[in-house]
Amino acid sequence: MADELALDLEELRHLQSIAKRPRIVSFISSEIRNLQMLSKETVSAPLSQIPIPISTAPKVSSDPALKYVTLGSFSWDQDNDKVKIYVSLEGAEHEKIETELKPTSIDVKFHDVQGKNYRCAIAKLNKEIIPDKCKVVVKPTRVIITLFKASKGNWLDLQFKEDKLKPNLDKDRDPMAGIMDLMKNMYEEGDDEMKRTIAKAWTDARSGKTADPSKGYP
Repeated sequence: MADELALDLEELRHLQSIAKRPRIVSFISSEIRNLQMLSKETVSAPLSQIPIPISTAPKVSSDPALKYVTLGSFSWDQDNDKVKIYVSLEGAEHEKIETELKPTSIDVKFHDVQGKNYRCAIAKLNKEIIPDKCKVVVKPTRVIITLFKASKGNWLDLQFKEDKLKPNLDKDRDPMAGIMDLMKNMYEEGDDEMKRTIAKAWTDARSGKTADPSKGYP
């Protein structure tokens, strides 16, 4: 592109030298100035806008006391082989990114982004990844973190979550405690007949007797 701009400028300058009418000379001069500005912008375009893969090797921060703003909001998608995390962050530079990728966790830190430090971390991923194959790419307004799956397949979620439907059993709890609590409630809310029945059952339980359901309670 720079070569084409140089040729255009050369031709415009030639036309300017042979032009005679003031209006035409002014028009050509204006176009020359525009091309000169465009040429300078092309040469000085910031390198941070070019997507560059980032090494996933852990780096040691020069200042362990740095404070970070947690990036808790991001989007993601996946295919059979990899997961892509999209972090909206304008002004990040690839030279100022610190990464720590492990089989079940990620921690990506962005230093000195418009005067602040940011951090995107997932303590426990849904499934394992291959850290050596993963990469981070910087774009003008966002960062893309690509995680390669250790096992192909679909992830139901990005982060690992405990199964809330799984019963939480207390191994030290007395198995009879629940029954006794139930009988206590029935005793307190029941009528006189119910109280006598429950009292008889308690007495028999303490004395080791077993009630005969066919005979009923007196």
